[in-house]
Amino acid sequence: MPELNAIGIAVSDMAASIRFYRLLGLDVPETPDEGHIHTFLPNGVRFMLDSEDGMRSFREDWKRQTGNQIGVALECGSPAEVDEVYGRVTGAGFHGEKEPWDAFWGQRYAMLLDPDGVEVSLYAALET
Repeated sequence: MPELNAIGIAVSDMAASIRFYRLLGLDVPETPDEGHIHTFLPNGVRFMLDSEDGMRSFREDWKRQTGNQIGVALECGSPAEVDEVYGRVTGAGFHGEKEPWDAFWGQRYAMLLDPDGVEVSLYAALET
């Protein structure tokens, strides 16, 4: 079963967001890597910030809208599980935002939308 593993936020001002979350006590890097940073919370959940340009690097049509700045990511045990879970959820009539693909950052990745439009990503490390 996929586990909640990451929370991602699309930010309009990366520097301001880094400063904000550092003030909250999160150990986020001060310098993003190609519009992306991540750290781990004490409970092991990954916390990520992505620039708007970073979002558009793999979703060209992405535009800021109310509520689309946050996403939930579920880590799967294998690339095949990403495909299976995506197929099961879309097969039940839920919206598949982006079909599974081998992402340039080394993961099998897929995106769904929950009934309220919250982005739910599925991912697993690509087997080497």
